[in-house]
Amino acid sequence: MGSSQQPHADGVVQRRLTAVLSASGESSLASPKFAVYLDQQDTVSRSDQFHFPSVATVRPPGEAAALRPNRSSAAPSERDSESSVYLAGNSLGLMPNSTPKLIQEELEAWKSQGVLGHVEHPYERPWVKIDEIVTPTLAEIVGAKPSEVACMGSLTSNIHILFTTFYRPTSDRHKILYEGKAFPSDQYAFASQAEMRGLASSSLLPMDPRPHEYTLRTEDILQMIEEQGDSIAIICFGAVQYYSGQWFDMETITKAGHAKGCLVAFDCAHAVGNVPIRLHDWGVDFAAWCSYKYLNAGPGGIAGLYVHERWADKKRLAGWWGHDSSTRFAMPNVFAPNPGAAGWQLSNPSVLDVISLYSSLQVFKSVGSSGSSSTGGGRAPEGEAKSAPFMAILRHRSLLLTGYLEALLKQSPHYVGIERLGSTDLKQIKFTLITPADPEERGAQLSLLFDPPEAMDAIFDGLRSVGVLGDERRPGVIRLAPVPLYNSFRDAHKAATCLDEVIGQHLASL
Repeated sequence: MGSSQQPHADGVVQRRLTAVLSASGESSLASPKFAVYLDQQDTVSRSDQFHFPSVATVRPPGEAAALRPNRSSAAPSERDSESSVYLAGNSLGLMPNSTPKLIQEELEAWKSQGVLGHVEHPYERPWVKIDEIVTPTLAEIVGAKPSEVACMGSLTSNIHILFTTFYRPTSDRHKILYEGKAFPSDQYAFASQAEMRGLASSSLLPMDPRPHEYTLRTEDILQMIEEQGDSIAIICFGAVQYYSGQWFDMETITKAGHAKGCLVAFDCAHAVGNVPIRLHDWGVDFAAWCSYKYLNAGPGGIAGLYVHERWADKKRLAGWWGHDSSTRFAMPNVFAPNPGAAGWQLSNPSVLDVISLYSSLQVFKSVGSSGSSSTGGGRAPEGEAKSAPFMAILRHRSLLLTGYLEALLKQSPHYVGIERLGSTDLKQIKFTLITPADPEERGAQLSLLFDPPEAMDAIFDGLRSVGVLGDERRPGVIRLAPVPLYNSFRDAHKAATCLDEVIGQHLASL
């Protein structure tokens, strides 16, 4: 969970599902008619505003016929044009329908205006201010003041930029605390930051779960901070852990770190656009994220960073786009930073990347203005930190959608509890969920661990063969992410049904 809010909420979500099931007149969560009913009642999904890959597109090259369950009498060629069940938005979000048009407009502006497009833009998006069209919405999504957010660079480069400012190791305080299975690029960044300062690997403090567990317990993190905090310079967890899908208690970790004199940061790659976060209110010192997962900005899309306003005057690497915008084009020789996080920008941002992000953010904002009820409060004063109403609405839908998929998966004859893993028999394929069962400790992602792990590749290809696409993470994990912005309850139902059939068909072929 992002903050300490309430006890285990699994029962709350299940009660919601039970209540809706009763209202639907269906007798089982597994009924396909119930999935249809859930979609009919839904007013939040924006699936009609995204391009879904077709079944034919997601099928693996040279797929084996044995991996394709005979689910219908329709010939494969008749199903090829159907939309796939795309549950890989935690890896790469879908393309909004509006993205090609907006990109084409920028190409036309370049074609017709040339360099004048920087200030005279036919669509009123002058390139000298292009990042300003996304910054306010990004700030709402991460729960920050607009002045604390900058749209720039890429995730790992932004981590390095921020660590250059904030990682100031001393003989007594030099360690970096992070989760042991952090995304590899983060681990490389942390290690190189220490190495560049002449520090040994002992300055790196990766933290692993307890034996036979797959997620970190908050009490263990707090104990580590209490015991090692005097030697820790920076705590930097992934806000949502990329492998397990665990949403760390960001507020509690931040408070504990500050109590021991540590700076606290988060890699928000899997949190931004997925779960409601409040970086400013929780006092997080700095953060970075990418935009191509839940923010749907396209492969390698432009990233972002956050710097709490209390650090606005910290020294940083300097570049011309971080210079005071009012005098930037006067080309002064001495750097005078933009106020806030914008002062950390280096080069002018790619217009095409920014406009791709802008396209998706307009879809997010349409949720907030759709008339759907919101749990958020009124508008915050201009320039203040506020949480986006659309994130509260999407979170409400996400809890039900992910809870529904979880319930279906747990009804599978192949599902077992973690304690029952350990088989080496390929004819006894099982899977479990390593994502926290408490909905307040996860986002949209569910991570399925297969036993034995070697079976995962065949199951993943089998799912692709019937048009269901998640993503695989070795050893043995398939991640399924029902994204609340565009996935349907029928997507969840089909994924669970196909998984059972693929496993059964695969076992029968052995």
